[in-house]
Amino acid sequence: MRWADMDLLGHVNNVTYVDYLQEARISMFLAVAGERADDELAEALVVARSDVSYVAPLTYRPEPVLIDCWVTDISASSFTIAYEVYDALPDGDRVVYVRAATKLAPYVFEAERPRRFTEDERARLAPYHEPSGVPPRPPVRRRPAEATDPYQLRVRFSDVDIYRHVNNVKYFEYFQEARIGAITSAFGAMPDGTPRVPMVIAQMDVDYRAPILFRQQPYDVWTWVSRVGQTSFTFEQEVADGDLVFARARVVLVTFDAETQRAAPAPAVYLDALRAALVE
Repeated sequence: MRWADMDLLGHVNNVTYVDYLQEARISMFLAVAGERADDELAEALVVARSDVSYVAPLTYRPEPVLIDCWVTDISASSFTIAYEVYDALPDGDRVVYVRAATKLAPYVFEAERPRRFTEDERARLAPYHEPSGVPPRPPVRRRPAEATDPYQLRVRFSDVDIYRHVNNVKYFEYFQEARIGAITSAFGAMPDGTPRVPMVIAQMDVDYRAPILFRQQPYDVWTWVSRVGQTSFTFEQEVADGDLVFARARVVLVTFDAETQRAAPAPAVYLDALRAALVE
């Protein structure tokens, strides 16, 4: 855990958790590959879907956090890995910070197309298979016509891999950049003296639809408010270039009491600002 992983509340940033999950996933793939240095299952995969539930805040400390990961579903051309980020307690119980799932698909990068699993690959994943019985969350809906004013996203050269594809973790960062702008815009007209109430992410789902590539021209990131409750609200987002959609996200945020470290009701002025920006 690094100081750079923290947000303004002293919590591990939501994007950093996804980086942790990627590290744990790579360790699992190395175990699956064993001594096969050219193993395609470990290297030729793309992320098709990420679901992350932020259960409790994790603050800075020198001790490591633990991550369990296992396979919950194996189909002909994809599989799903589940994760739990936690601390183990002396009594055998655990404090859970994040529960997540990632759907991955084998991919032929030279031809830019998915492929099916081989029988050998399915057999090597089988020892890690533990069905969850939990249905997947619904896909993120397409952008409504009422959404306006996209954020102009410029891909940095450091964001891409050797195939010029943007790494899956960076999508969370891109959505965060655009979301901060949308939140600033929604709350920018509040009266002077309005108390600033922290907000934290409770859940984020990302559907990856096409690779984002490095280029000079910016991509559009659309962000809109799709639901407003008393203690939580939902933003939906889309990265696109004209009619071509690269990814969609659904993000549930909650207003937060820094003293109790728990969700707290949002001030009425916050709810009014969010309802004014609501796109149903």
